[in-house]
Amino acid sequence: MIPIILSGGSGTRLWPLSRKMYPKQFLSLLHDETMLQRTLQRLSDLEHLPPVVVCNSEHRFVVAEQARQIGIEDLSIILEPCGRNTAPAIAVAAVHAAQKADDPVLLVLTADHEIPDQRAFSDVVRQALPLAEAGNLVTFGIVPTYAATGYGYIRRGDKAGNGYIVDEFVEKPDHETAESYLASDSYYWNSGMFMFRAQAYLDELQKFNPAIVEKCRQAAAGMTEDIGFLRLDEDAFARCEADSIDYAVMEKTDLACVVPMDAGWSDIGSWSSLWEQGEKDTSGNATRGDVLTRDTENSIVHAESRLVATVGVSDLVIVETQDAVLVAGKDKAQEVKKIVEKLALDNREEENFHRIVYRPWGSFDSVDEGEGYKVKRISVKPGARLSKQMHHHRAEHWVVVRGTARVFRDDEIFDLHENESVFIPLGTTHYLENPGDEPLDIIEVQSGSYLGEDDIVRFDDIYGRSDE
Repeated sequence: MIPIILSGGSGTRLWPLSRKMYPKQFLSLLHDETMLQRTLQRLSDLEHLPPVVVCNSEHRFVVAEQARQIGIEDLSIILEPCGRNTAPAIAVAAVHAAQKADDPVLLVLTADHEIPDQRAFSDVVRQALPLAEAGNLVTFGIVPTYAATGYGYIRRGDKAGNGYIVDEFVEKPDHETAESYLASDSYYWNSGMFMFRAQAYLDELQKFNPAIVEKCRQAAAGMTEDIGFLRLDEDAFARCEADSIDYAVMEKTDLACVVPMDAGWSDIGSWSSLWEQGEKDTSGNATRGDVLTRDTENSIVHAESRLVATVGVSDLVIVETQDAVLVAGKDKAQEVKKIVEKLALDNREEENFHRIVYRPWGSFDSVDEGEGYKVKRISVKPGARLSKQMHHHRAEHWVVVRGTARVFRDDEIFDLHENESVFIPLGTTHYLENPGDEPLDIIEVQSGSYLGEDDIVRFDDIYGRSDE
C-alpha cells in the first residue's frame, strides 16, 4: 500500500489564518502538530511503502520541512505547476506509484482533515483493503452525527465485503433533506478519502475521461527531479482538464464501494467547524492565544500576536493575526471565502501572504515600512543560505541580533556577530549564510526608490528558485 496525500487546498474559509501561500494544512489549529503532520502520523499504525505527497510547487519547502520535523524524510513530493483538482492529482500519483511497486493499493488522503480516533481510522482502512485489492474503488463514508448541509452524501446499497455498493452520490442537501438522511441509516458524509489499486483507478478514469489520463501520463513521463522534489512536465499538466475524482470517476463507475467510518472525522472547512472540534470552556467558548472573555458565549476567539478581549457577545468568530482581524457571525462562517474573493479582486497581499513569509532558508517578518524604507526581521535556519543576489533600486543595512552571519559582499567574505552590522550598497552582489548550530536573527533595513520583493536579480540559489 502506498499512501497518497493531497495537499493542494487553499482553505479560504479559514482566512485570515489560512492564506494561499500558507494554507490550513500547514497550520496547527487543534494540536501542536500541523494538519499535514497529523495526516502523516496517522499512517503510523499501518503497513505501507513511503508516502507520496502531491502539492503546489510554491509549498514544496514547507511540506518537506514539516515532514522532516516529525522524522519523515522517506517520501516523494510531486509538484503541481498549477491546480487541476483531484482527478489529475491522483492520476499522476498513481502513475508514479506504479513505478515503485507492482500495481499497489493507493490510500488517498487529504492533508487537511481532522480524525481524532486513530485506532478506528486504522481499523477501517484495514477492513477496506480486501475490497480495494479485489479491484473496487473504495470511498470512506463518514457516519453522520448531525444534519450537515455543507457535505455531499453517499447512499449505500447492497452489502459488499466489509462495505457496501454505492447506490448514489448526493450533492449538498438543504436542511430538511439532510434531516431525512440523518434519520436513515443508509447515508454517509462524503469524506474525500479513497482506496483502490493504481491500475483500477487509471482504467476507470481512462473509460470516462481518456484525455486526463493521456495528459497525466505525459506529465509524469516528463517529470524531473529538482533537489529532491519531483516536478511534473508543466506544459502537459497545464493542458489537462481540471476535474474532481467524484465527477470524473466515482459518480460514473460501477466499481464504487463505500466503507463506513466513525472516527470523529471533520474537514475543518470553516471557523464554525473548528469551534465544534475545539476544546471549550464552561461558556462554550473555544479560545487560543492571549484571550480574555467576559459575558461571552459560544464563540471562537483566536489571538495570534496580541491580547483580544471580548465583552457581552455570543456566537461570534473573532480571529486576530498580525495584519488582519476577522469578526463574523458563527452562522455566517462559510461566507468568509467571499472576503478572500474580494481581496483577490483588489490585489491585496492579505489574500496570499501572512506578515511572516516562509522561505526554504527560514522566514522574514515585515515589521514596518513607509515612504522609501522597509524594516524586516529575518530568521535563518542553521546551515541555511540565502541566494546570491543584487538589487537595482534599494540598499540594505543588516544588524545581527542573535547568532553569527557569514556575509558575502562582492569579493569580501567576513563574519558578523551579535550587535554588529554591515551596509550593502545599491547594486552590490551579496548573500549571507548561517554557519552556526543555532538560528540566526538579523534586522534588515531597506532604503530606496522601490522596495518590492521582485527587485531581485538572482545569480545563484541552492534551492533552485527563480521567482521568489
